[in-house]
Amino acid sequence: MGKILTFGEIIMRLSPPGNRTMKQSHEMEFFFGGTELNVASSLAIMGCEVKHVSSVSDDFVGESALSFVKSVGIDTNFISKNEHPLGLYFLEVGSAVRASRIAYNRLNGSFANIQPEEIDWEQALEGCDYFHWTGISPGISEAAYEALKKGLEIAREMGIEITTDPAYRSNLWKYGKKGNEVLKELVSLSTIFIGGTNEINEILGTQFSSDKDGFMEACEELKKQCPSIHKIFDKIRIGVTASSQQTQGRALVNGNYFETELLEVNPVVDRIGTGDAFAAGLIYGLQNFNDEKALNFANAACAIKHTILGDINYSSAEDILEVMGGNSGGRIKR
Repeated sequence: MGKILTFGEIIMRLSPPGNRTMKQSHEMEFFFGGTELNVASSLAIMGCEVKHVSSVSDDFVGESALSFVKSVGIDTNFISKNEHPLGLYFLEVGSAVRASRIAYNRLNGSFANIQPEEIDWEQALEGCDYFHWTGISPGISEAAYEALKKGLEIAREMGIEITTDPAYRSNLWKYGKKGNEVLKELVSLSTIFIGGTNEINEILGTQFSSDKDGFMEACEELKKQCPSIHKIFDKIRIGVTASSQQTQGRALVNGNYFETELLEVNPVVDRIGTGDAFAAGLIYGLQNFNDEKALNFANAACAIKHTILGDINYSSAEDILEVMGGNSGGRIKR
């Protein structure tokens, strides 16, 4: 397997334990995560060699974050420090008919104040086969956008596969740029798109439907406007309740459409990071299997993450392959 580079915020999650609301709790559990870090961590746990580019606070909180990143086997040589606090978010975990709720505090954090000129992209990308980014990072600050764009340009010059989950978040993008315009620009520097009709509509300003025909039409339009994209993979999640979810994957590669079977998860332990588990599973799968098997592996990784507390999928590749193979009965392993 080749090396993978990820770029993005390391953020702290604070949650009341036991599905409690903030109002009824006097204690909080914390986890380190972040969309791209979740992908990096899952890949490292599955045995991949991963580097992460980011910036954390120059204090004991930042040190704790770095300690965590190192503990899952990620190279931290390209994570800098600055005087700004680590970004964080608060999560109330829902149950049954009560939805989960999130509040972020990240727009003035350490990653938002990353120094683009301090990143040695040539050295960071040396030996890498994949570079993964999401649309959250360029939405956090102009500095993060500039840093990412430079990294993508250099990665393109080096012939590296660039995977993107555009992940448009309207509550970001406070620094004057239009999110859809920036995302289209950066997607045009990428090669593998992880998203579906909704994401394509947001980036291109189109109105394709979410059914199979609409998805295929949206994919063809994306490839027309962003010619570097040659593979498109989509995660579908069907929410029955906050405690019951179904997952499915679909893709369009070289004009060929294929999809996975539905996987059902009930009860759900934690929905955070399930899309990141899908992306990590896909990147792992693309390095080890054909495109169709890679999609099935990604969908199984997404499903199994729903059963794991915290932001990160701690499942091994063997665990995911078992679920992919139909062993989802949950029998005790002895």
